[in-house]
Amino acid sequence: MRKYSREFSVGLFMLLGLACLAYMTVKLGKMEVFGNDGYELTAHFRSVSGLKAGASVEIAGVRVGKVTRVKLGKDFRAEVGMLIDPGVELSEDSIASVKTSGLIGDKFISLSPGGSKTLLAAGDELTETESSVDIEALISKYVFGGVK
Repeated sequence: MRKYSREFSVGLFMLLGLACLAYMTVKLGKMEVFGNDGYELTAHFRSVSGLKAGASVEIAGVRVGKVTRVKLGKDFRAEVGMLIDPGVELSEDSIASVKTSGLIGDKFISLSPGGSKTLLAAGDELTETESSVDIEALISKYVFGGVK
């Protein structure tokens, strides 16, 4: 009888450990298991070098969504899909900018809300965009005499 209770305890401990491991994998990996809350917006940029799916979308430094896809659009500009959290209302004249956290940090999308009364809905496009600054191009211009 004692042998079975020890095996049961070890099995229960292993199941709890696996459950904790699965939970931490989902939480730390920022995976979404139970659907996507929010609404999808699209924006087109000249350049989004370094921006990846999963990057954050922020307003005033507060995360309000995430980048869902980055692909080349029909007009040879980068097309970025964003999932915006429910309750965050953006006007049609909002500006989307590609920013870098720190000097060589990760890229993210920064949104600047506009003043229009017309709000964006799911599937709409942000028409006002600012591409990322290419630090390498600026440094090479300076080093090779392009900037005076």
